[in-house]
Amino acid sequence: MLTLLTFIGFTAFVAFYTWYKLRKDKMDSSDGYFLGGRSLPGVIIAGSMLLTNISTEHLIGMNGSSYKNGFIIIGWEVTSALALVVAAVIFIPRYLKLGLTTIPEYLEKRFDGFTRSLVALFLVISFVVTLLPIVLYTGAINLESIFNISEVLGVSQTEGLWITVVGIGIIGSVYAIFGGLKAVALSDSINGIGLLAGGILVPVIALFGIGNGNIMDGLLKVFHNAPEKFNVIGEKDSVMPFGVLFTGLIINQLYFWGMNQTIIQRAFAARNLKEAQKGLLFTGVLKILVPIIIILPGVIAFYYFGDSMYDDQDLIYPALIKKVLPVYLTGFFAAVVMGAVLSTFNSVLNSAATIFSIDVYKRLIKKDAAEKRLVWVGRFLSSILAVTAILAAPLVAKAPEGLYQLLQQLNGIFFIPIATIMLAGFFMEKISAVGAKAALIFGLIYYIVTTFILKLDIHFIHNWGIEFVLNVIIMYTVSYFYPRKNYSIRTAPVKMEMVPWKYTPHLSVALFVITIMIYILLGQT
Repeated sequence: MLTLLTFIGFTAFVAFYTWYKLRKDKMDSSDGYFLGGRSLPGVIIAGSMLLTNISTEHLIGMNGSSYKNGFIIIGWEVTSALALVVAAVIFIPRYLKLGLTTIPEYLEKRFDGFTRSLVALFLVISFVVTLLPIVLYTGAINLESIFNISEVLGVSQTEGLWITVVGIGIIGSVYAIFGGLKAVALSDSINGIGLLAGGILVPVIALFGIGNGNIMDGLLKVFHNAPEKFNVIGEKDSVMPFGVLFTGLIINQLYFWGMNQTIIQRAFAARNLKEAQKGLLFTGVLKILVPIIIILPGVIAFYYFGDSMYDDQDLIYPALIKKVLPVYLTGFFAAVVMGAVLSTFNSVLNSAATIFSIDVYKRLIKKDAAEKRLVWVGRFLSSILAVTAILAAPLVAKAPEGLYQLLQQLNGIFFIPIATIMLAGFFMEKISAVGAKAALIFGLIYYIVTTFILKLDIHFIHNWGIEFVLNVIIMYTVSYFYPRKNYSIRTAPVKMEMVPWKYTPHLSVALFVITIMIYILLGQT
């Protein structure tokens, strides 16, 4: 009962606080609904970015992977800081000068309208096919484990998971559909504090117990139990070889943090360039610290359980929570997990609604659509996507390499082709619209065939790098025969102050140095 009460209490507090802060805000304009009125400060942007990124696919998926593979998967996190530096220094000033609401909007300015529509379609599909079902399913696993929902309701575990998926989906939809981006960002920030506090409590309490009251002694015991788990340099045949940091991972990280609508939309909503850069770089700092929450607990779990759960690695984090957290904290932590799920789920729904309303409906279906109509269309699409994701969620169960690895493999279907043409738009002046579309289609087909049909014996992240190179060759070849005709990019009146944050260079250098030091220090284990 105490667990349930603390869960309801924290969840209700977040909902009430968000409603109270936004009760007078106008949500009937596209800027108000999709971009929070372009009023977000850096701290809120960082909190929302982190919570949009970190959800149960990380808490469950990455801790499950680190339990089995150790710290070699840290590359997913710490290299994000480098990509965020690039996004803060190079990408966001350009985006804000162009007055963008969506990433596909840039592609029309640089290439043509059809490229914009094609990418918009790919993005909406990718949300339903990849991220949303996995977020819902991993959230359901955690809540089912904490509350034993199947036992309480007297149903099978599978039915319990289904019921939990539906419940999370409905609550998340309400946030995104009725509250807009500002509601998402505000609730994210509160849940972000809860996630950091609750997430850190798990390893701290565990190490305190292992070390008989001394956290450092506990950490040393965990280290000496399996020192190989702390090594960050992955072998060639490992789940994350060290070499991938210099091939496809670079492209993926640049896309995710600098070109991914779900993430970068928070920076679009900044009140000025200074706050946008603050938000991106503060997120970089948080990504350096996040392995304490989403990697270390998995290695601690190996100390407790050995290899007994290698075949069910996605269940290891819930098992660890039950083992180390006292009863009075499990409800709070369940609320934090719920918040993490809702954050990613409602953020993706809001981004999908933004893309469809601005890039598809207004452009192709009803060019003279009023602001209120665009908001209504966005809400309607969010509802459709939420139902689809709920139905698809159980299909992702029992992924061979774990749910996080599955998510990344699926992301490659869309991320790399879009990243290729975005980078071409920025840095390859001669690439034409025809060349961009050719690379987009080729990359999509190439990755699906080599990864899921032929199943080539090459790590999928290396395959991202190969695909990127082939895409560039395709773009230059096609652009040679169908050259670019228009070299001007249409700009819009700048809607905000464009003065950079004065500490951007200092924090950028610090993040680069810290990332390198992590690999130097932990690469010696």
